[in-house]
Amino acid sequence: MAEPVPDVDRTGARVERLLDELAEAGGPAAARYGEQLVQALVELYGAGLARMVELAGPELVAQFAADRVVAGLLLLHDLHPQDTGERVRAALAKVRPFLGQQAGQLELLSVDATTVRLRFAGGCPSSAEAVRQAVERAVGELAPEVERVVVETPARPTEPPLLQIQTGAPR
Repeated sequence: MAEPVPDVDRTGARVERLLDELAEAGGPAAARYGEQLVQALVELYGAGLARMVELAGPELVAQFAADRVVAGLLLLHDLHPQDTGERVRAALAKVRPFLGQQAGQLELLSVDATTVRLRFAGGCPSSAEAVRQAVERAVGELAPEVERVVVETPARPTEPPLLQIQTGAPR
């Protein structure tokens, strides 16, 4: 029977809260020691994880990367086998079936370390916002280091002016 998966976000928040409580109870020196302790433990576990990735081989590492908890650790220690762009493209592929006809109107423009830029060529502004939210959720799962998803929408063409026809005799 598999063990329950810890909530990584909640555990991270708990560590932060404990460090804050340590600082309040013991002062600045205790806070520094607590942060140094956490950093040393992260380095130790990171070195162990790096060695495991090295020994596991590409097939098993791909399985590790597909697991949300393990993938987060791989990202934390810069060991994930896929770069940000690959993971963003996978997130888009994951969300496209839920976008229906609008999926074909979504184009990936760029990805950098913190921002994904997309162009959405269809629908109304509320459609663009719904697409942005769906993409943001998918990207957050697979590329949590991305801080912003920007959806550009092309300007709607303005209606041409009405043709004015002069009637009667010219003056």
